[in-house]
Amino acid sequence: MKYSEIIRQAEDSFLGSVEDFFKKAWGETDLPSHDLDHHRRVWNYVKEILGYYSEPEINQKIIINLLIASYFHDIGMSEDQGIRHGYRSRMAAESYLTLNRLRLSDHMDALTAIENHDNKEYGNPESSNIILKILSVADDLDAFGSEGITRYLEIYRARGISEESIGYKILENAESRFENFKKFTEPGSELFNIHSIRYNELREYFEGNNRTGMGWKSGGEQSGSDQHSPSSNK
Repeated sequence: MKYSEIIRQAEDSFLGSVEDFFKKAWGETDLPSHDLDHHRRVWNYVKEILGYYSEPEINQKIIINLLIASYFHDIGMSEDQGIRHGYRSRMAAESYLTLNRLRLSDHMDALTAIENHDNKEYGNPESSNIILKILSVADDLDAFGSEGITRYLEIYRARGISEESIGYKILENAESRFENFKKFTEPGSELFNIHSIRYNELREYFEGNNRTGMGWKSGGEQSGSDQHSPSSNK
């Protein structure tokens, strides 16, 4: 069975319930950078990645777990916007699974990926976890482009990063994400070319503003738009 058909079946079975759960858990949290739309984009990046992925171990169970991980990895930010949000996200995912009478044992890789996805040093002992591997890359891709500029500024401010150092911190983190992406895909491939352009857009923006010391203090507005939208169902 083709990935597209398995993805469609997974969405038919789970998309409605995970989005309903997310909306209730997120409540009135004011953090647009990591709201439901972010999780939808990450799921779409997962589907885009699978369109270029040919590993034989990808099956229905893995795709269902990727969907769950995509929609729950940052839900814990409704309570904790710091580095511990992965743990709270895992707890929310476990609540969803229990509520829907799904066995936790069938989703342990997804739960582990949810808890550990924000380790951007990529030295995680769970690196053999294919759910974590793909989720991390998909989450990284949503940090690039003009949309990534806005997302970075919002969450780094929420974490109390000073305006003087914020651009440098963002560049350091984004470079780590891009290096992870380079290890995942082949330079020169269509997937690599699409997202290297988006990474360079973000990098050039912050490098330029680091030199001038201006550009985000008034709210993080930037020119241009992220033309790549991961909306295709691959």
